[in-house]
Amino acid sequence: MAFWSVREELSQENRLRRSYYELLRDELDQQLIQYSLIDSYNNFINKNIPYPFVEKRELKPRARIPAVEHECQNCFLVIFVEDSIPAMHKKYIRFFRTNRTNKNNLLRYEPLPLSDKFDRSQKYLESVHFYDLLQLMISVDYALLIQRDPAVNKKNRYSLTHFHVKIDWPIADAAEDLAMSLRYISKDLYEKGDKYAIDVQKKFFEYYCLPFEVGGRRTAAIVASQYLKRIGCISTVYAASSESRALIRISERGASKSVLIKLDESEIEQIALANNMKTRTFNKNYILRREENSGTCIFQATYAFTNHARPPDDGKLREIKPDLNWLSVGGQHIMPKPGIWRYPPLPMNIIYT
Repeated sequence: MAFWSVREELSQENRLRRSYYELLRDELDQQLIQYSLIDSYNNFINKNIPYPFVEKRELKPRARIPAVEHECQNCFLVIFVEDSIPAMHKKYIRFFRTNRTNKNNLLRYEPLPLSDKFDRSQKYLESVHFYDLLQLMISVDYALLIQRDPAVNKKNRYSLTHFHVKIDWPIADAAEDLAMSLRYISKDLYEKGDKYAIDVQKKFFEYYCLPFEVGGRRTAAIVASQYLKRIGCISTVYAASSESRALIRISERGASKSVLIKLDESEIEQIALANNMKTRTFNKNYILRREENSGTCIFQATYAFTNHARPPDDGKLREIKPDLNWLSVGGQHIMPKPGIWRYPPLPMNIIYT
């Protein structure tokens, strides 16, 4: 059973809110792809450092990612919630008056090069200057929180309400919560022993398509995603890390990863031909940078849950079997460049070729 209400179960008022949220999320997707992937790529180019393209094997479920941090890769954590997070959840998602996005708090935070002319309307997603503020603040340690503004009654107005937000829910509690919902345990993480508890935690990371060994923003992202299921609305968590070189996006539909890949000339021609498109059109709308015999573009892998990562139909308790996969590759697409209006993502099997 879903932890949020599907569209058909919503009032007309909340259907409108859902539509508005999804519209804003589409635009946020574009901006964060630009910052996490394209701007990072340009950082490498400007410093004459070869870009460390993600290998196919790194995009497989249960894949291990090389533990190398790349200084030129932009990193961030952004939480975007459909509704407002009630104050009762501040124990584990740390958003207070002291880290609210207002002029006094921002000017006190030294790493931000803000001037005294800060306009408070910039923090609203409807503002033409919102993405200028977002780009300025996105590299702040911990997370940025975007949610429906609780101060505006009867209006669906979204704003960047808090910065420097910490996720303080223990990993063990998050894994326990997931395992209970999937009926692998009945009440406690350690009810079947220490080894079983470790298996549960490993599967928690696999559920969100991360290796068990990772930490930092990516771990905070999956813990936040699991905790936000308690809010009763949909949410989207974005994480970019210097190790993965990917934009990880976790929503009500599961996880996806967007990365940069390099296509050779024959692959470009084949993709264009398969989609009834001229090679010139493909280059213009999908290729970020052309080289002599290749081009760089955005690739997105989306992941689907297997039956082992869904609640059982009969609701009975079951045992975790570590060798069984919880995820499969659900979709693989070459993505249009941010801002391209007319052309859609193009299906392409890359991971298993």
